[in-house]
Amino acid sequence: MIAAHHYRDQKVAVFGLGRSGLATAGALAAGGAKVVAWDDSAARRAAARLNLEDPAATDWTKVAALVLSPGVALDHPVAARARAAGVAVIGDIEIFARALGGDTPVVAITGTNGKSTTTALLAHIIEEAGGRAVAAGNIGAPVLALEPLAAGGVYVLELSSYQIERTFSLHADIAILLNITPDHLDRHGDMAGYVAAKRHLFDRQRDDQIALISADDPHCAGVARMVRARLVEFSLEHPVSGGIFVAGAVLMDALDGAPVAVGDLGDCPGLPGRHNGQNAAAAYGAARLLGLERDAIMAALRSFPGLAHRLETVATVGGVRFVNDSKATNAEAAAIALASFKEVYWIAGGRPKQGGIVSLAPHFGKIRRAYLTGEAAGDFARTLEGHAPATRCASLAEAVRAAAHDAMAEGRPGAVVLLSPACASFDQFASFEERGEAFRAAVEALA
Repeated sequence: MIAAHHYRDQKVAVFGLGRSGLATAGALAAGGAKVVAWDDSAARRAAARLNLEDPAATDWTKVAALVLSPGVALDHPVAARARAAGVAVIGDIEIFARALGGDTPVVAITGTNGKSTTTALLAHIIEEAGGRAVAAGNIGAPVLALEPLAAGGVYVLELSSYQIERTFSLHADIAILLNITPDHLDRHGDMAGYVAAKRHLFDRQRDDQIALISADDPHCAGVARMVRARLVEFSLEHPVSGGIFVAGAVLMDALDGAPVAVGDLGDCPGLPGRHNGQNAAAAYGAARLLGLERDAIMAALRSFPGLAHRLETVATVGGVRFVNDSKATNAEAAAIALASFKEVYWIAGGRPKQGGIVSLAPHFGKIRRAYLTGEAAGDFARTLEGHAPATRCASLAEAVRAAAHDAMAEGRPGAVVLLSPACASFDQFASFEERGEAFRAAVEALA
């Protein structure tokens, strides 16, 4: 793990004992800090094997910092106690930033959708080109749980708004903003709060660093106007001077002046759908700005295998394709999935986000039938009324069986049973990954 020496011999409280919290406690202890820990879950406290201390009984005047896990809101009572005593409330990425050596580049990637794919893709490109990279943060292992990279390696970090808002010392060599659409408004209050959390990633950059930002999004454009780093833009919609863009399906590189055609993204099976053009453009731009050659980057784009739970074809049964897009936890992500197919038997629902699926109306004509689960089922059914027939299902497995039966019986060419929930998973599953695996198991059971 990465040893964090900044708080040596000081008392640090860690609250939230999931993966990132446990990794943070370990990194701080390895660096000589006196770590006390707590979690609202008694089961997690019992499993932690750490020095536990109830925050209600803590003398906060003797605490140097509170490290709050990303899943814990900043208005949690433990954060209020810390702030009242003048204690800094930070996150695991702040601990990482303070432990980081100066000779290891960091690429930090944020946005509402596409973060994980872009993060994994950039790490793949660097490795395929002969370099060393790790993808961490909001993807894979917590960054503090990793062994430190040697000089020349690259940390590629996926950062959520929750992680960014409690990070103050990270100066990303390249910071990427993919898009901003409404999400997590329950945590950030409104769009202004959500955009501000994303913008915070760029606030700490120096003028010798790079802000790589989408030119297709008005919220991103607002952030771009405020950066102090060198601004490089990328676009799916139009050419950009001095940046990266996609013309049709062709990736174009204008970083050195006149645009150069790099390659056809249609030759990249791990990057299906138009939306992945944005992810490819961002990852390509970052790789070029890190000094990699065009041909090596394009070869890596072609060999990228894709990520699970993101427009992942898990099987074709009876002529029907079954696609796992469990990562689509909001309507904007589900819109991308619906736009990718023509004959859709749509499985959706879970814990709804603000706005529901009203914004998906332009895609309703593609939905042959909808199969709705979880807390959102009633509201989604009302929205779909008059546009597409909808069936409420008691479980995801029931939805898969019903969708498979209807799709096979109707025999439409190109039929797709699509899990793209437009909802969080937490009413029925611990994570979108668990939901996606349940979908996979239900499809496998069809045989």
